[in-house]
Amino acid sequence: MPALYILIPVAIALVGFAIWLFFWAVDSGQYDDLDGPAHSILFDDEDPKHTAAVSQQQDQPKDSQQDKPGA
Repeated sequence: MPALYILIPVAIALVGFAIWLFFWAVDSGQYDDLDGPAHSILFDDEDPKHTAAVSQQQDQPKDSQQDKPGA
């Protein structure tokens, strides 16, 4: 029983830390582009069409990037 007096506050502190860490990650932009890094491995970095498409994608405003079906 005395162990619960230690374990419950420790568990609450860990949950609080996890929630703070999640909100920090969202605020710092960790979840902004989930598909870009996964797709970039499929393309050659020296391909001129790829580099042009990447620069064009970065120049677009964020509102136009969310024109995805089902979103």
